[in-house]
Amino acid sequence: MRSTSSTIRTRRTARAATALLAGALAFSLTSCGDDDSDGGSEGGSRATESASTVTLPKLDGKSLSVAAVWTGPEQANFKKVLAEFEKRTGAKVTFVPAQDPIINFLGSKIAGGQPPDIAMLPQVGAVQQAVDKGWATPVGPEAQEQLTKNYSQGWQDLGKVGGKQYGVYYKAANKSLIWYNAPVFENAGATEPKTWDELLTTAQTVYDSGVTPFSVGGADGWTLTDWFENVYLSQAGPEKYDQLAKHEIKWTDPSVKDALTTLAQVWGKKDYVAGGAAGALQTEFPASVTQTFTGGDQPKAAMVYEGDFVQVNIAETDAEVGQEAKVFPFPSVGGTAPVVSGGDAAVILKDSEAAQALATWLASPDAATIQAGLGGYLSPNKNVDPSAYPNPVQQKMAKSLIAAGDDFRFDMSDQAPQAFGGTPGKGEWKALQDFLKNPKDVAGTQATLEADAARAYGN
Repeated sequence: MRSTSSTIRTRRTARAATALLAGALAFSLTSCGDDDSDGGSEGGSRATESASTVTLPKLDGKSLSVAAVWTGPEQANFKKVLAEFEKRTGAKVTFVPAQDPIINFLGSKIAGGQPPDIAMLPQVGAVQQAVDKGWATPVGPEAQEQLTKNYSQGWQDLGKVGGKQYGVYYKAANKSLIWYNAPVFENAGATEPKTWDELLTTAQTVYDSGVTPFSVGGADGWTLTDWFENVYLSQAGPEKYDQLAKHEIKWTDPSVKDALTTLAQVWGKKDYVAGGAAGALQTEFPASVTQTFTGGDQPKAAMVYEGDFVQVNIAETDAEVGQEAKVFPFPSVGGTAPVVSGGDAAVILKDSEAAQALATWLASPDAATIQAGLGGYLSPNKNVDPSAYPNPVQQKMAKSLIAAGDDFRFDMSDQAPQAFGGTPGKGEWKALQDFLKNPKDVAGTQATLEADAARAYGN
């Protein structure tokens, strides 16, 4: 596990704290499922005006670039945040589309003498690697001031390496959600499940009504690691989760066998996954969402698992969040429902007044408030007013995220060395894609995961 001790401390959550957050989230989502009050219901439906709370320098004539793996509406929304920075400072900002794994992409840019000024890194391990390779520059006092004012200690510590602040966590994610087609559920007489057994019952009810229960974006291996992490956290508990995240226990541990066996109850069930395993492995994440909310009450699937950011893709369909598109917390497999978070951190690669100013801007409530109003986004910035979010569902997700403080578990694969947890066609992504293809091979999958993890972690 490539992590500073301060980062590890942020994931020390007791089971009781996790249960409290999961309970609050469950109440938040179920209490607002039918609410279509003011603020809009589609992600990307409106932008929120952001009053000035941060002082930025005049940067007329300066130019800088920002690299991120974001595409589609997510990229378009972030560009609006950059446009406001341009308006306030006079600087010119260029967005550079990056490819996964972003560390490899940045390495080629740096080798060619053209690194971006700032990179948005989607893994804790990637921040560590950028520092280890000598690419990253710590943030200055202005950005640090914004972080101190606006972020819990846990989110600050996730961006630290060796006690120095390198990362500004601009974007967070609640990755413990299952979205569903409400008309399908209504026609089938299905109800929102709270436990894994109830989820299987709901899936069968939906199947009996003539609709495939699940849409799985298996072409993107990260969606499969997220499925695993939610099952594992709930079933094995937070202590085991932390140990596996740091490779202090092996992937051949019985707890991993239990989680894979549980996953196989969905992935290995004939006709439960849209297109079967072969179809799922050709379905990218955006399509896994849109095919769930296209076709009225006869879509390709009734449910799709993923985080709050699913709303960006729902907005590309005719479904509205809170109406045709509803959501429930990932059901409990063990005694407690899981709460898994993720996030993207801004890291400075070319130090300059402009780059430091942009890091300061991204740490401010002003920047986050703009993107909050566009939907499909959550900010760990505690000074973003919940009313900035475009619908009641997301407003209550945001409140739950901030109320959690430091009590969360960060995405396990994002904590891992990128060779294991963040590279297409390799490591955990590939092993779970192979498991989706053959869910009976639990022992073989464990052996592959352990061999790949041992190489990546060096132990």
